[in-house]
Formats: sequence, structure tokens, C-alpha cells
Amino acid sequence: MPPLNYSAATDKGMCRDNNEDTYFASPDIGVWLVADGMGGHEAGEVASAIVRDSIKQQVAINVPLTTSVEFAHSAILDAVKQGIGAPGMGSTVVALKSRNTEYEIVWVGDSRAYLWTFHDEGGSLEQLTLDHSYVQMLVDTGAISQTEVENHPDKNVITQCLGSLELRQVRVDQVHGTWEKHQWVLLCSDGLSDELDDESLARVLCESRSPKEAVSKLLQAALDNGGNDNVTLQIIESPLSKRYFYTSITDWLPELTGQSGIDFTLYSLALASFGLLCFWIFG
Repeated sequence: MPPLNYSAATDKGMCRDNNEDTYFASPDIGVWLVADGMGGHEAGEVASAIVRDSIKQQVAINVPLTTSVEFAHSAILDAVKQGIGAPGMGSTVVALKSRNTEYEIVWVGDSRAYLWTFHDEGGSLEQLTLDHSYVQMLVDTGAISQTEVENHPDKNVITQCLGSLELRQVRVDQVHGTWEKHQWVLLCSDGLSDELDDESLARVLCESRSPKEAVSKLLQAALDNGGNDNVTLQIIESPLSKRYFYTSITDWLPELTGQSGIDFTLYSLALASFGLLCFWIFG
């Protein structure tokens, strides 16, 4: 199968001086990830970069994705011992590996993966990952309800991350799935999921005709809602989605009708008319 279509973006947000997030995208080998560093300036961005680079190196030599993430945990700890970054720095990660019509998602921390599926009624959004967080643990034990999570004072406290000095090994969770037509996978740091609830995410995805447009709209929505943290996201399109020859062109053009084929025809007619007009005037 050809490399998957995707789009990605990152922004330091409206309240932070630096960006501790990073991402990696390699459609040629079918791997994408988002890493959210922590530890402050010259620490969090170091940790997330180590995660990105170590996983990149491991998957390039066909190391399983889960093992690659475990290796990244050790890589951060080794870096601290060598005086790189700062003690206590760490990072979350969520990563996708796609092979033919199958995909695997692994994660540590509260960076998330969502599955968006288009259908006749608009679409459906499913959160594929389960946060490694204190509030999620409270939900799992029945101490609080899901509706209480949003306003809980410990909402952003995570229970594990890569590079944690308290963990000799991290627990890398994973899910597997089979691609269907008209599906996207969204990977993001909590800078997006904290600013936009599921309803808001679904609304933007439903209104977007391409991963590029969706990424741009979601990033802007997160910034408009406060942008209190770094924001990083990637959207990867199903390999079963049909890509027409004009799709890469219409992705960059303003939407007219919402139908890529019709938009391409209208733009083509306008361009042809302009060419004939120029020929009539200057010919």
C-alpha cells in the first residue's frame, strides 16, 4: 500500500514560553507519535526529544513498538545520569504503527489517540486510549464519575511517564485495530484534549474534508479556547480511503461546496475561463 496520508502540527500555546511537545511522522515505515515532555525549560523538551529519537531509531530496525517505548524510558534515565537535561524530567507518549490494513497504538501517560469514523449521519468519535492518570484511577475504582473528571483539581496528575525515577519499568498499554474506509486516527497531547471536549472534537472533525484542514482547525480551536498548554496533534488517514488525483490540490484550496470533486471542477472551469480571457485580451 502507498504511504498513508497525514497532517501534523505543534504550537507552544498562549501561556507557555517554550514548547515541550514534539512529534514524529514517518509514513514510509508507518509510524507516528506525539510526546509531551515535562520538567520545565531545558528539561521537558529534552525528554520528549529523547523519546522521539529513541523510538525512531528502534522502529527503523524493526524493534516492536512496545519495546521501543520501553527503551525510550531507559534512554531518558541514562541521559540524566550523563548530565543531559535535568533530573526528574519525563515525557508521555502515544504512538501509532500501521501495517497494511492493521494498526497498533501504544501509550504511556495522558497523551491520547482517538478514532474518527465518517458515516451518513456525520461521524463517530471513539477514544482508543485510557489515561494513565489519577482521575482515571478514581473513575476505574468508582470513587468519582466520568462527569466529575473535567473539574477535578487533580485532573492533570499522571500516574506514570517515561523517565520517571520511581519506575524501573513502565507499563506500556496497547490496542490493536483494523482500518476501515473513511477513518482517521487522531494523536494528541493533553494541550488539545484539555481545551476541547469530545463534542467539540467531533464537530471540527465532521466539518473537515481532509487531515490537513482538520489539524489546522483543531489547533486554532485549542488556542482560541485558551491554549493553556503546548498543543501537538497528528491525524492519519486510513489506507483504505480513496485518494483521487485532485485531492492533494483541493486540500490546499478554500472549500466551496464541501465536495472535493465538484470544487476541483469549479476551480478548473474558473482557471480555464481566466486563461481564455487572457488569450482574448492579449492574444
